Formats: sequence, structure tokens, C-alpha cells
Amino acid sequence: MGLSGAKPATFFFFFINLALYLLVIVIASLEVDLGIRDSRKQASRKAGPAELVYYPFGNMATGYVVIFSLLTGVVGFTTSVTGWSNVAQPNASKLYAASASSLITWSLTLLAMGFASKERNIGWTGDNLNILESLLMILSGTQLLGLMAIHVEIEELVRYGGGLV
Repeated sequence: MGLSGAKPATFFFFFINLALYLLVIVIASLEVDLGIRDSRKQASRKAGPAELVYYPFGNMATGYVVIFSLLTGVVGFTTSVTGWSNVAQPNASKLYAASASSLITWSLTLLAMGFASKERNIGWTGDNLNILESLLMILSGTQLLGLMAIHVEIEELVRYGGGLV
């Protein structure tokens, strides 16, 4: 019937994204924990008003990068898990749901990557933050490729007899 062309690629990208988003969750969680532990002694030395998102290390964009990375990691991990089961069923409505959630995840990943790019532009970040920034940049590409693979699978399903079931 011709319905299996994009399915291996879609599963591959969901698996890669699942592993990378899990790594983002772990690194961002460690950075949040480190920031919470160090913020009390750093904030007590600060004389001026606190920033909107204060973070005790890094530069002024570090707090945004860590918070949005954690949010992106959780949403991306959930999208990868649910998308895996949605793509496993040859049903157009399930593929449309996987496509919509992948689009939302890609948008959040681009937002976090934008903050990570700004943080790199400002300078002075630690090793874990450099790894987190690099993962976000890689994930922005792999999430887009996974989204494109879902759309190819939708086209195959509609063209070869699946329709809008």
C-alpha cells in the first residue's frame, strides 16, 4: 500500500528527541538546583534591586535559559512519548495530533535556543550551560526534521488511502 516510507524516519526522530530532551531535563534540573542553593548567599551580597529572573551565576540571560530549557525539556519529552504512540497507529487524526504537539515543542525549543544564543553572545557561561545550549541548538534541528517526517507520513496516508479517518 505504500504507507511505510516515512514511518522509520519518524520513529528515529522521536527516539533521538526523547533521549535529547531527557538530557536537557537532567542538565536544566541540576542547574536549577545549583541556582537555588547558591542564590541565598549571592542575593545577600547584592545591594541593588533584584532582576526579573535572578540567577547567581552566569550572565543576565542564564535564568531565562535554564527556566525555558526545563520547560522545553518537559514538553519535548512528553511530545516524544505521545508522538511515538500516535505515529504507531496509521490514523490521520493521530498524526495531526502528533504534528500539532511537535509544532508547539519546536516553537518552545526555538524560544529556549534564542535565549541560549543570547547567553553565548553575552559571554561567560559554565560547562554545563554550554552543553545545555548546544543541546538546544541540536534539538531545534532534529525537532524540525521530525515535524517534517510527520508531515510526509500524513501526505502518504492521505494519498494512499488513509484519508481523514
